[in-house]
Amino acid sequence: MKSFLHVGCGQKRKNQTTVGFNTDEWNEIRFDINESYQPDLIGTMTDMHTVESDSMDALYSSHNIEHLYPHEVKIALKEFLRVLKPDGYAVITCPDIKSVCALVAEDKLTDTAYESISGAITPLDILYGRGSWIAEGNLYMAHKTGFTAKTLSAELQQAKFASVGVAVKRESFFNLWAVASKKPMERDALISLMKHHGI
Repeated sequence: MKSFLHVGCGQKRKNQTTVGFNTDEWNEIRFDINESYQPDLIGTMTDMHTVESDSMDALYSSHNIEHLYPHEVKIALKEFLRVLKPDGYAVITCPDIKSVCALVAEDKLTDTAYESISGAITPLDILYGRGSWIAEGNLYMAHKTGFTAKTLSAELQQAKFASVGVAVKRESFFNLWAVASKKPMERDALISLMKHHGI
């Protein structure tokens, strides 16, 4: 059985990752900074020493990297790369700032962009973090940076991922999705891998 590291898992489990990971083929290793979520491993994206180098077949990170300061993103992505096996890959999703800013340009900063299970989400929430959560004292939920398809791809390449594919999913909560492999992949194989995960 292959193992994937679920970075910043929070309360989520394998069935809330991707269709590609949510199979009997994959074993989920949950990783989070918050002990209350009972992760398998505890740590931060910038210090993943609890995860052995070259130990994971894949890594999944959903809406985590935007919580880092810009200079920390490089550190985190290098940690992602370090823990992957030589033929491993990462699946990363985060807000697409370009599509969100299109709403801002239409003067819709505080209008509802979409409805989540916990209520309405505005462009302001997407840009800076869910305002209601931050108001409750969850300051770690604040967003400290942002990405477009171009900048996310560049960050992954600078971190030395060999092959990178990025897709914009405006119809799916204004998200970016990236698949980045540790070893070079042919374009068709990379596209196939993205499709395998529903990207």
